[in-house]
Amino acid sequence: MSSAKFTEKKYLVVFSFVISLFFFWAIALTMGDVLNKHFQNVLSISKSKSGLVQLSIFGAYALMGIPAGLFMKKFGYKLGVILGLILFAGGCFLFIPAAENRSFNFFRLALFILAMGMATLETVAHPFVAALGDERTSDQRVNFAQSFNGLGAIIGPLLGGFFIFGSGGDDGNSLDSVKSLYAWIGMIILTITIIFFFIKVPNLKDPHAEEVELLEQATGEDHHHDSNPAAPLWKQRHFIFAVIAQFFNIAAQGGTWAFFINYGVEKMHLQEIQASYYFSLSMAMMMIGRFVGTFLMKYIAPNKLLAISAVCNIVLCLIISQSFGWVSFISLIMLNLFLSIMYPTIFSLGLKRLGNKVQQASSFLVMAMFGGAVFPPIMGRIAETDVAHAYLLPIICYVIIILFALKFYKPKTLK
Repeated sequence: MSSAKFTEKKYLVVFSFVISLFFFWAIALTMGDVLNKHFQNVLSISKSKSGLVQLSIFGAYALMGIPAGLFMKKFGYKLGVILGLILFAGGCFLFIPAAENRSFNFFRLALFILAMGMATLETVAHPFVAALGDERTSDQRVNFAQSFNGLGAIIGPLLGGFFIFGSGGDDGNSLDSVKSLYAWIGMIILTITIIFFFIKVPNLKDPHAEEVELLEQATGEDHHHDSNPAAPLWKQRHFIFAVIAQFFNIAAQGGTWAFFINYGVEKMHLQEIQASYYFSLSMAMMMIGRFVGTFLMKYIAPNKLLAISAVCNIVLCLIISQSFGWVSFISLIMLNLFLSIMYPTIFSLGLKRLGNKVQQASSFLVMAMFGGAVFPPIMGRIAETDVAHAYLLPIICYVIIILFALKFYKPKTLK
């Protein structure tokens, strides 16, 4: 059998545009955590109230996950991407009147609409990238695209740190730099939308649709006798627990990121711009972790690597909570190294043996990112007393991820 190509020449232009989406939504997502601290300063709000920034962002994921999946199924990948980009740009432009009015709730509305665009793009982009070539290399394409997500996550805090806290940042109570930064991002996204509108996208088929049948034809047997791909999603035990695990994974991630800069300022006595640059370094750990994790999965089963990562983060959270100076701060930076593989691994394990229900299942797994809206406000309340103690809360999330990784990851259909 000939080896499968990574992609084909006819897909290269479309593929390049789609992977750029992973880059841009990561920038917007991580800049939200820089805004979290900036709003505390300029709008004089508490840590718990600033945690509502994450509620606005991840709440949009809860709202848009299923509608975006249905829109994609009816109108196709191209229009799904265009819808996401329009919402993304629209949210960016709303930062202008929000800054003029100095309204935290207006900013939350702008972030909510922007995040509706991100949620739509995330729902569409994963199966879109997978469909741009041979099904045997679909996972490679998704991982490659995710690496650009990691790059965007590094650049987001750097941009936010420089333009908001740095020499190009706001003085006193000004919100001018926030307004200008998001206006420029909106114009870039709008330009990409217009260009993508004129790009021809060939007819594509979800590579997972026939995955189960092809596997069983090739091997002559069904390796998962407890699993029935034809059963509805609510009877697929591994999928249900993957959604739960993803909810708590993003809850831990959202809380970890939301108060990183606070921890750097309050516990390490860093300037805000310095803390934001360390936040960018932690995002580099996430990108490194994805490459290392992909390599290790050749030798360690994905579910076992997921469990090991969760155990490591429990240990790190315990160290962070004790305020041991640089030891604790380095532990905070290292959390992302082990968080890195959790999202794609839970996503992948949850889609096993679902046949043509993969697109619908993907919508629910994106919707599970609502977990990132729940934990930051709760962690913010604890952080009002001691930001270090707030990092004990994600331990709950990692315990649930361990249960999924060791017990509930196997494809199984409930009777």
